[in-house]
Amino acid sequence: MTAERRVAIWRSSMLPGSETFVRNQADALTRWTPAYVGATRHESVLSRPDDVIAFPDGAGFLRLRLTGTSPQLQKTLSAVRPNLVHAHFGGDGWLVSHSAQQLGVPLIVTVHGHDVTRQPSSSGAKGVRYRRNLKTVFQRASLVIAVSEVIRGQAIKWGADPAKVRVHYTGIAVPSEVPAPPKKWDVVFIGRFVAKKGVDDLITALASIEPRPRALLIGDGELMAAMRARAEELGVDVTFAGGQTPEQVKQHLLESRLLACPSKTAPDGDTEGLPTTILEAAALGLPVVATRHSGIPEAVVDGESGLLSPEADPAALAVSLTRLLGDEDLQRRLGEQGRKHITARFDLTDQTRRLEDIYDEVAAGATLTSR
Repeated sequence: MTAERRVAIWRSSMLPGSETFVRNQADALTRWTPAYVGATRHESVLSRPDDVIAFPDGAGFLRLRLTGTSPQLQKTLSAVRPNLVHAHFGGDGWLVSHSAQQLGVPLIVTVHGHDVTRQPSSSGAKGVRYRRNLKTVFQRASLVIAVSEVIRGQAIKWGADPAKVRVHYTGIAVPSEVPAPPKKWDVVFIGRFVAKKGVDDLITALASIEPRPRALLIGDGELMAAMRARAEELGVDVTFAGGQTPEQVKQHLLESRLLACPSKTAPDGDTEGLPTTILEAAALGLPVVATRHSGIPEAVVDGESGLLSPEADPAALAVSLTRLLGDEDLQRRLGEQGRKHITARFDLTDQTRRLEDIYDEVAAGATLTSR
């Protein structure tokens, strides 16, 4: 019988409700057993009672953040007895890298977007410190996983060894059958209300379309109040649904004609990796209107599985929305092709099998190195 292989899935804040990709990927493992380990507990729809929390009352976390070392974290991680640590986001990878190194456990770090775009571009002492820590974790990690080709390039730009950086798509569950409930919404948006998501561009675009599309905006964030005010000012037919569970999100997608994903580079340099919502929508046969931003063109083939326009261009976005909303045959064709594209390249089962092959490779390399 093959001995159990355990991977510690590390996220310092375990786990924000927007990070379904962390849970979905690890829950799909079949040959490796995941143990979710965090520094602190983040109460959300994704948090679980059996998450292993190193600093349940917060005491000791400040030392870890300042120094990157913590006997308490090392003890917590040791108790999990992992063969491998898989950290999400570069900064979080640095927080756990010393403990993993002290225990002799190989480390994989997945970089997603802002951790290799906005954060290392920060000015002053904060930026200097982050860049130093990022280079340290790149050195300590056995492998760096990037969620798109663009993000791979960013990781290399900030000091990662190109030979150690590999693109691996997280993947999503592709249902074998897709129900077809009546459509309640013309346009659905799902994401945090932050600058890089381009909600402002979407509202501006919707305001220029006649008749006004019925739009559903799912999510919350720092720009929520401003976007509500903007939508009211422009007279847009939009419903703000706030945060929703994964099951509710799926139902809203099925009840919509298309997904809008108008992502763009934020003023502070923050960018996307590859938005999971695009994959989830396409897997349900929903056509996608998006921008040529970061890894999005790797998931949406313009004119074949969706429509792409330049980022930060509300007028061009409105053209794409108008074209697709006015052509049901195009909606159906792009939706069908999008589902095929996602099934071929982003299926969770296939991608997780490849991830476990990566785990095997890194663990075997660590074993050989230690001999």
